[in-house]
Amino acid sequence: MVTKTWKLGENATGGIITVEIKNNDIIIINKEWDYSKGSNKNSDQSEAKELSRNTVNSQNRDVYRSLFMSLTDLTTSYYSDKIIEWIKTKVKIVEHSYW
Repeated sequence: MVTKTWKLGENATGGIITVEIKNNDIIIINKEWDYSKGSNKNSDQSEAKELSRNTVNSQNRDVYRSLFMSLTDLTTSYYSDKIIEWIKTKVKIVEHSYW
């Protein structure tokens, strides 16, 4: 399992997006910033309250669209692209042609 957390603050709903990759499953977790642990990006947010969770299978025919739509519900398209680029380094995403 591979995990990465982005502490985006006001650029994301809740402030934190964590991505976990387990085999072919990509899990996008949205968390609410826990100010009791601090307000800077170096604060430990591992125990932050989970707001939502979405799982996308990397073998799915429209995996890229599913990831992008899930992420843009949580943050801007800029950060969505950055997160998807990181995901592509960890798991093979097959982008099917619709033509």
